[in-house]
Amino acid sequence: MATFAHATPERCAQLGRALTAAGLDWSDNGRQDDPQFLTYTVTDPHGRMWQVSPATNFQISPSSPGQIWQASCAALMTRAPVLSARLVAEHITDVPA
Repeated sequence: MATFAHATPERCAQLGRALTAAGLDWSDNGRQDDPQFLTYTVTDPHGRMWQVSPATNFQISPSSPGQIWQASCAALMTRAPVLSARLVAEHITDVPA
């Protein structure tokens, strides 16, 4: 069974700080108490909406335990690999128009 214990309050705070530092508008659905339902909505510099959620424990590499976030954009029909908070913010910011 998939678990989401890696989506700790500190990791959620790191993601928020990374998104803010990247100049992205974002909000979360307030489900830090139950991370399997936790979703962040992020607007990229081109106005596209991204969903960022914690990956399952099966998706996280033991060699990269800080890479727990996965972003997807329906408008682009794309899903990013599992990344760290900083890298997911960079990915969303850097995707071309």
